[in-house]
Amino acid sequence: MATRYQITRWHEIDCGHRVYGHQGKCSRLHGHRYRFEMTCELPARNQVLDDLGMVADFSVIKDGLCAWLDQAWDHRLLLWERDPLAKLLLEHDHGVVLLACNPTAENLAGRMVQTIGPMMLKHTDVSLVACTVHETGKCSATAFL
Repeated sequence: MATRYQITRWHEIDCGHRVYGHQGKCSRLHGHRYRFEMTCELPARNQVLDDLGMVADFSVIKDGLCAWLDQAWDHRLLLWERDPLAKLLLEHDHGVVLLACNPTAENLAGRMVQTIGPMMLKHTDVSLVACTVHETGKCSATAFL
């Protein structure tokens, strides 16, 4: 049986959100220091380490995914496009990012593996196969490809 290799890098950003329709305190605007753990691997047909003994240099994740997080979501307010606050805040350019879904940890992790990973890593040999989003030190959600 062949050995399977993955590499993981984590990155932290600060941003605000609210979970529109939530019945508890998460319905209020608030923020987190999110920690994204991003796991990449080579295609199943090519699970061979390179000449240096690596899946890829960790800078592949840094330059693609971490840079994207810094540019797109860091110090922004993530809101579901259906959230009534979205239009109001967007009109005044408060760093609002509209999402097609509620900005839960699950949805952010899913967006990373389904959309952002393929877009930002398309010119590399690796793909993002899992992303864990830590919303707090005690709570996280993971999406897998």
